[in-house]
Amino acid sequence: MEALEAIQNGAASKPIFSKDSCVVFTVLGASGDLAKKKIFPSLCNLFEKKILPPTCQIIGYARSSLTTKQLADKSNPFMKAKNKDVLSSFWSHVSYVSGTYDTPDGFIKLNEKIEELEKAHGSEKRFRLFYLALPPSVFIPVCTQLKHNCWLASNNSECRVIVEKPFGRDLDTSNELSQAITALFNEMEIYRIDHYLGKEMVLNLMILRFGNELFRSVWNRERIACVVITFKEPFGTYGRGGYFDTNGIVRDVMQNHLLQILCLVAMERPVSVDASDIRDEKVKVLKFIKPLDLDDVVLGQYVGNPDGKTEDSKLGYRDDPGVPNDSKTATYACAKLQIDNDRWAGVPFIMKCGKAMNERKAEIRIQFRDTPSDIFGGNCQRNELVIRVQPNEAVYCKMNVKSPGMTFAAEESELNLTYHERFEDIDLPDAYERLILDFILGTQTNFVRTDELAEAWRIFTPLLHKLDAGAKCPVDYPYGSRGVAAADEFIRASGFKFSGTYKWKAEKK
Repeated sequence: MEALEAIQNGAASKPIFSKDSCVVFTVLGASGDLAKKKIFPSLCNLFEKKILPPTCQIIGYARSSLTTKQLADKSNPFMKAKNKDVLSSFWSHVSYVSGTYDTPDGFIKLNEKIEELEKAHGSEKRFRLFYLALPPSVFIPVCTQLKHNCWLASNNSECRVIVEKPFGRDLDTSNELSQAITALFNEMEIYRIDHYLGKEMVLNLMILRFGNELFRSVWNRERIACVVITFKEPFGTYGRGGYFDTNGIVRDVMQNHLLQILCLVAMERPVSVDASDIRDEKVKVLKFIKPLDLDDVVLGQYVGNPDGKTEDSKLGYRDDPGVPNDSKTATYACAKLQIDNDRWAGVPFIMKCGKAMNERKAEIRIQFRDTPSDIFGGNCQRNELVIRVQPNEAVYCKMNVKSPGMTFAAEESELNLTYHERFEDIDLPDAYERLILDFILGTQTNFVRTDELAEAWRIFTPLLHKLDAGAKCPVDYPYGSRGVAAADEFIRASGFKFSGTYKWKAEKK
């Protein structure tokens, strides 16, 4: 069986691309950072693995006047594939068209190039795929021009478009954007990408939850005390502070990445793995969450650490020339959400995220309730199921065992599934690689639907408006620290217990 067939049988319900189908994948914003660092490398990885449809042709589109060779030179340093023959063969499938984003001329040229490639292939069945690696300010004019100049409407053609985040700044702007785009395309043609939904361990949540009877009866408020979803990065925002200051950590990470993870942790079992069934259950969970208020969050902003080991770590957030000296934008946030349904009522869902922290980490920590009766001298700690998203993908369970030797004391240990120890020689695909393949195949499971997006903004918009108005100032925390100290007390008061007796360490290979 061909590689594409094998993947499609597991990833999509649509039939595979036939040999007489022509697929043209256009990257709009091809000269930008996202395209050179993520999109072209991901397409090249799929090409090298022979997963891309053999008929696939790629077009880069941007305002910059570039040749295909110049585009290749910008992207090649970020390619995982280093074999010159592979790279040369990949770029032979790539063309480049220059044009503006808000006038027809460039899109007419783009359409002519697409038609030229389709005619050269001689196929009647045509797939036109457009990736908007662009800022949201040009989404509407670009989508309008695509619809008027490059879109096909026939039984022998399919067109789709990927839209990158941010999807607006609040509920109103998101709704305006969604209404404009859905007026041009139907929901099945729109793919809103959140790259966290393509990460291995986030995808694993579905099988972990619904493929193991072990967890079915304990995945509820009767057994679970608290859920903590964490995202930490060990670097600051220097050099991109101007962009970050208009968004902040809540918009940048929490409202999208972490909330998507929360949905997968908390949702009910879907009827099937069909995209509509999964996304229906995610929307139901979101509808049970009340909007956040100021009392539901702890905020922080990093300052320079004079003892830092690097020059960057000695600089605070406001030392960036692009950041106003009086900025109140949060670079750290810890929020408590409540899901008021039968399964989760009373269980706090804590989301915390930050820049310039002590480590790189993303994980889901599910803490179970205390043992009803501890007959071992109070030494039994709460069990925890931890899904490590990055780095060192793993699933492990903190549990109590007998301490080795001539004793009957309890101590914490773990049941450990570390992916790179259990599965030898695995090559976990990049999140963008996986999601681009889903986009090519036409499966929407790991993309965000319009109503799902609206519910997410409903939860965060009241809080964001108050923060934008300066209603709550972030607390300083040093570059390279664990974040805001008050957040620990906030999490503890919410119901999480810090045992401090055991820390999981994965072996690095």
